[in-house]
Amino acid sequence: MNLRKYVKFWKYPRLVREREILIEERDSLKDYVASLKHEKEQLIQERGAIHEKLESLSSQYPELKEVGPRMLDISSMKSRAREFRSKLDDLREQLAPADFEWYRYNTLTAFDILELLLHGKNRFPLDLIDGKPVLDIGCADGDMAFFLESLGCNVRAIDFPPTNLNFMRGIRLLKESLSSSVEIEEMDLDSQFVLPEKKYGLIIFLGILYHLKNPYYVLETLAKSTRYCLISTRVTKFSARENRPDRVDLSPLPVAYLLDPLEANNDSTNYWIFSNTGLQRILRRTGWEICDYITVGNTENSDPASQEGDERAYCLVRSLWSLS
Repeated sequence: MNLRKYVKFWKYPRLVREREILIEERDSLKDYVASLKHEKEQLIQERGAIHEKLESLSSQYPELKEVGPRMLDISSMKSRAREFRSKLDDLREQLAPADFEWYRYNTLTAFDILELLLHGKNRFPLDLIDGKPVLDIGCADGDMAFFLESLGCNVRAIDFPPTNLNFMRGIRLLKESLSSSVEIEEMDLDSQFVLPEKKYGLIIFLGILYHLKNPYYVLETLAKSTRYCLISTRVTKFSARENRPDRVDLSPLPVAYLLDPLEANNDSTNYWIFSNTGLQRILRRTGWEICDYITVGNTENSDPASQEGDERAYCLVRSLWSLS
């Protein structure tokens, strides 16, 4: 026991009272923060209930279809994404195509990370897009596109058959089976591409940036075409894996590491791995404001190529072009 501390307070009664006041204020703040959290949870539940009511009325009043999705927070979207993925898994099993494979990764698990990423008003991402179309770039089998459509969004989906696992047969088969209205387009982002629409409310751009030969051109083009964009890409802190004598700390530098053709996962479509500083620099240079930003994975010892050194950055960015 630290007797000196108690002797000090005993000799100076004013300090004892001040300490008691500080403790009371601390406890009061704790209670206030707890009440705010409870209030926030109640508001989210109320918005969820309103969304369900709007969904039930949307068949009678079609104009409500655009209002409902705005009420969903990212946690509710995550829960619904899990349910929707289960539905897609059942459908895939029923279809069981013999002439191609389904995309092997569950793209809807991105909502687990988006729940950690988004803060404040950004936790209601579909409220940010203001009823404008959503574009899913690098859509794979279309899980994200079909899910957002199920929430009432107007969705476009693009991919490039030569780099799509099943040459986009998966997304087309699912679209037919779901009787979906998602518009599907083939597009090579390494060309001088033109997007299907001039303006989007949100572009989903997850896991695509490091597959591009010219990320600057693509990011700048997207910034001129949307209000918001959700981006994820691999990033690196070091130039090589641990114990390499030529290993360099890239974290303070605004740079990108260019991979050898088979250096990362034996995939020659992997190109540029940015440092976090480099990624944030190119986002600002191409016309974006970073709203929310996190990294996940190996955030202490990441490298550009190894599986154990995999670090990913996720961010919500807002186009500065849309503000002008």
